[in-house]
Amino acid sequence: MTEQLPGRPPVVDLAAWQAERDELLVREKAHTREGDKIAAARRRLPMVEFDGSVEVVGADGPLPFLELFQGREELVVYKHMWYDAAPHQGQCEGCTTAAWNLRDSVYLNARDVSFAITTTGVWPEIASFTAFMGYTQPWYSVRGLDEPVGGEMGLLTSYLRDGDRTFLTYSTTGRGNECVNPSLALLDMTPYGRGEAWEDNPEGWPKGQDSCRTWRSDAQGNPSWGPTSRPVPQWTRPDAAPVTTLGRSGECH
Repeated sequence: MTEQLPGRPPVVDLAAWQAERDELLVREKAHTREGDKIAAARRRLPMVEFDGSVEVVGADGPLPFLELFQGREELVVYKHMWYDAAPHQGQCEGCTTAAWNLRDSVYLNARDVSFAITTTGVWPEIASFTAFMGYTQPWYSVRGLDEPVGGEMGLLTSYLRDGDRTFLTYSTTGRGNECVNPSLALLDMTPYGRGEAWEDNPEGWPKGQDSCRTWRSDAQGNPSWGPTSRPVPQWTRPDAAPVTTLGRSGECH
């Protein structure tokens, strides 16, 4: 027998649930295998050589991009967007979701892969922001530099080193960055999903909203893009308080 509660999945016994769960598992395993095939194709992409001696700016001053590898063969970089002269609460909330979840690269390092965050901000502003956020990963300014070191922000990019030669191997953005935000994968396992308007939900489910509405909140934790909001993780930082301005446009990025 099936019981239907308004706005809820049907209520069935365990055997009926297991039968449908097993059916879905077949599709999930096919999805995983397809992902493995895509990863295999990604590993077979050609690469582009670039000048690894080009200088970026870090905590100790200018240094060649080659040093971001920290002696390892591979490097993953997240390119964080930046708003010049904006206060901490005015920096990119979308990029914050990535940087906040990439605070520890110990497992990457164990596989001979280094990790760094780059952005177009000037170093004094970057230093103040990363200290406020409590970030321990290495950040670097790539201001004025072109691709593949600088250029467009909001990307995850992979590089390979062969001695002193450096190569671009892969880059992705948009939903390609979801791999660094485990919260989204966990939300996909829940009955109501991400609560976003684009999702295919059953009739009667809560109406979805903007995909980025929860990136910022007010001091009470309510999603807000008003002038007193902050990127959500900032409220966990010491001395974080409501503010009067974002210091930039409050558009969703």
